[in-house]
Amino acid sequence: MFAGNLTYNINSSEPEKIIPYLFKGFDDSFSERVQRGDVIVAGENFGCGSSREHPSVGLSYAGVKALVVKSVSRIFFRSAINQGLPIIVLPEAVDAYKPGDKVVVNFENGIVEIGTNRFDFAPLPKKLMEIIETKGLVNWIKEH
Repeated sequence: MFAGNLTYNINSSEPEKIIPYLFKGFDDSFSERVQRGDVIVAGENFGCGSSREHPSVGLSYAGVKALVVKSVSRIFFRSAINQGLPIIVLPEAVDAYKPGDKVVVNFENGIVEIGTNRFDFAPLPKKLMEIIETKGLVNWIKEH
């Protein structure tokens, strides 16, 4: 998601510098196409091998609303939450997705809509939603 050799040239505190390099070598046009409010639908073990916070910082800063995945690596999950980037593990929703489908995530009611399909998940806990709404754990701690 973000080349390891760049982590010493671009600090995780520089999200605007991270975005141009997200998914380079996999989807070279990602950084030009990603828009605030986008939902990323991905497969198994999303974030595997990404122990650095750069990808979650960049995705959060770009305004990605959520990641809907089949599964996620634990270290990336924690990093994403720390940046206020929610991850919904919902394999059946990922399987139903077809390129071009509209994806809507409702955190409060625990619903993901993909095309005409609806998938339920446990609504996110109040504290977790507060962390997401304040754009990360550090911001949440500052407010509380």
